[in-house]
Amino acid sequence: MKVKSNSNMNRNRNMKFSIKTQLLLLFSFLIHFSSSLKPPPLPILPLPNFFQLQWQTDQMSIFFHFGPNTFSDAEWGSGHADPTTFNPTNLNASQWIHVAKESGFSRVLLTVKHHDGFCLWPSEYTDYSVRSSGWRNGNGDVVSEVANAARDAGVGFGVYLSPWDRHEECYGDTLRYNEHYLAQMNELLTRYGEIKDIFLDGAKGEGEKNMEYFFESWFSLIHQLQPGVIIFSDSGPDTRWVGDEYGVAGSTCWSLFNSSVVQIGGGDNDPQYQKQGDQFGSEWVPALCDVSIRPGWFWHASEHPKSARELLEIYYKSAGRNCKLLLNVPPNSSGLISPEDIQVLREFSELRRSIFSHNLAASASLNASSTRGGIGDSRFSPYKVLEEGIHTYWAPEENRSKWILYINLKELVSFNVLKVQEPIHMGQRVIQFHLEALNRDGFWKRVVNGTTIGYQRLLLFQKLKSQYLKLVVAKSRADPLISYLGIYMDQVTVLKEDMPDKKSGNYFNGTQVLRSTTNNSSRSASM
Repeated sequence: MKVKSNSNMNRNRNMKFSIKTQLLLLFSFLIHFSSSLKPPPLPILPLPNFFQLQWQTDQMSIFFHFGPNTFSDAEWGSGHADPTTFNPTNLNASQWIHVAKESGFSRVLLTVKHHDGFCLWPSEYTDYSVRSSGWRNGNGDVVSEVANAARDAGVGFGVYLSPWDRHEECYGDTLRYNEHYLAQMNELLTRYGEIKDIFLDGAKGEGEKNMEYFFESWFSLIHQLQPGVIIFSDSGPDTRWVGDEYGVAGSTCWSLFNSSVVQIGGGDNDPQYQKQGDQFGSEWVPALCDVSIRPGWFWHASEHPKSARELLEIYYKSAGRNCKLLLNVPPNSSGLISPEDIQVLREFSELRRSIFSHNLAASASLNASSTRGGIGDSRFSPYKVLEEGIHTYWAPEENRSKWILYINLKELVSFNVLKVQEPIHMGQRVIQFHLEALNRDGFWKRVVNGTTIGYQRLLLFQKLKSQYLKLVVAKSRADPLISYLGIYMDQVTVLKEDMPDKKSGNYFNGTQVLRSTTNNSSRSASM
């Protein structure tokens, strides 16, 4: 019988002890590491709710203004036009939805009743609807057709039910009309499946009957019947009007707001407050920019659509300024989206794709002035800003005086657009930031200034070529968090120095394009 030597036995015992020790050390290290992970930063109030987040990440919606005005060449109908004038013989709601989806719009809204009081569904509470039009033998229902087409295509559906009604004789009788309005709203919210958006306004012509709307009761019923719906009005509660119908937001645009400052339909509302929001606001009420592709909101044979380049400018000044773009595309009198409008939408989609489909910084090397949890914590790494979406982000270390992202593009790159996003589910933070580029003389040149970021900020500037960039956050409500940074080339938009918005008087990015100047041994920028 062969007996193991003492030396072999000791060797085996030592090996077992060594492996056991290593496992214990590794286990204790993992416990220590997991317990010492730095948690994410605290959100800063106010915050968007789940449905507001969905709404803003969709970026763009299409508005369909359609009704008797389409056939009478009017914008505000009298409420007394013969209902039989409404006769869209070739109406195809699937075509409307296909055009919207193909063009990059993920939601649509339909004017189910405009100011003339004509209803695009067979309401039980009026004699002025598709039922009395004779269209489809009085059995038609435009709301049903559009809602079904949207659902089949995976597109969100919403409605505009005008509070002002020039047909109903009870309009002006506060109690009776509020009952009437809520009865019609109830029909819409219980017959047509999920409703994503409700659009309300206070529009009313001069000299019309006085009317008090019970908005708070309306909001409560709407949210009761459709808990996920987003309600739009001048002041919210879920999203607000930007204050103009040109599709132009303020160059500073907070989603923070105090709805008590603005009245729905109020003639004394401060348009700048609506455009800019409120850095100190206690509510999350992001802005909506509405504009029509044509001069009017309804289709008119004599009118023609804006160009794709004009829509791209509007996109920069709406979706590019922390807002949602609501673009009206009115169906024509045959019940179809006009070919010329479709062509413009396709060109607009192609322009956006050609500019924003490839981030020129996608392969860049990144560093930061600091990283939450240290450079070894990849959860808050500066490289997170190259990942699509807002739910990952770079976070700096706490209590730092500098907040800078350093970008090495690895080669000289020509570009003229900056895209920046914040993780808005953590609150809107940045008050002021700017982009710098290292020029061929070895000086840092300030390229463009920005104020708020929010869900998305797009800044357009004169084309330049550089390899090294700095994104500098100069001022923030709390430690800034950056979820995305992109560099792009726009070969289409012509940006001239001192070029103001035609309607608002603001400059393209809200500031004049910066001219480089030399100051002592460094190069900076001045207005």
